[in-house]
Amino acid sequence: MNELERFLSRAEALLARVEALLARVEALLPGTAGAPDWDAAVAFRWLKRNGRGYLHAVLKPHRIRLADLCGIDEQKQRIAQNTRQFLAGKSANNVLLTGARGTGKSSLVKGILNQYAAKGLRLIEVDKHDLIDLPEIVDLVTGRPERFIIFCDDLSFEASEAGYKALKSVLDGSIAGMPENLLLYATSNRRHLMPEYMDENLEAKHVAGEIHPGETVEEKISLSERFGLWLSFYPFDQDHYLAICRHWLQEFGLTAAQAEAARGEALQWTILRGSRSGRVAWQFARDFAGRHAGKTGPKKRRN
Repeated sequence: MNELERFLSRAEALLARVEALLARVEALLPGTAGAPDWDAAVAFRWLKRNGRGYLHAVLKPHRIRLADLCGIDEQKQRIAQNTRQFLAGKSANNVLLTGARGTGKSSLVKGILNQYAAKGLRLIEVDKHDLIDLPEIVDLVTGRPERFIIFCDDLSFEASEAGYKALKSVLDGSIAGMPENLLLYATSNRRHLMPEYMDENLEAKHVAGEIHPGETVEEKISLSERFGLWLSFYPFDQDHYLAICRHWLQEFGLTAAQAEAARGEALQWTILRGSRSGRVAWQFARDFAGRHAGKTGPKKRRN
């Protein structure tokens, strides 16, 4: 082998090593998200791996029915009406569901998906830390025939978080705007999505007898106001809590008489938990039905 052949051989080997190294580096760099198999599921999660975002199909979403959500009929009616308008191609609003924990906010969004998935509704769950990727998600769904809801559960921010600015921009502040086949439904325990402090009241000004909030308060309100429909959820009273317990006990297979006989234990359960909510009622029903499984079997749930 002459000198030229040896040089070419070494060059080819070096080039192969460089190409392999570049392939490994590219795998670590953020890239453009690819479209998923839209027919694989009705619900998706936005996940990150090696800095790259992608939509992961949720093959077994939570199949709760709207009929299982007791005592929030007005909230169900309003969000269902908004969703029907959206599916019909009519104007509809982004929705903010706020209020007490365990009162059915997240379950209501899941129930809406279960109710209207057959009519083309799709849901994309996005964690608040990934809201900076909203423009990528918007690009993926723009022009699709399905109607998409971006779902952000338990949403709250500190003012310095990047997702806060990204969400404001996508909702109503970007030159691009949201596509007509996309809405955002979010749940939060905070009405304005951010913590509120006593000293912020000191920023208020009196102008011609009127009270004008300070800049800090205005900044916080400006995000929640970008949601056109607000749904409020309130703590349950005892009768409401017991009604939900009876519903779930019968769903788990107990008779109406057995469900009524569980009243005392249901009240003891809520005292131990220090809370009355739909979530606590469901947890009690699971426990009670499990301890009485020998007397009756669970009903087959209808999706």
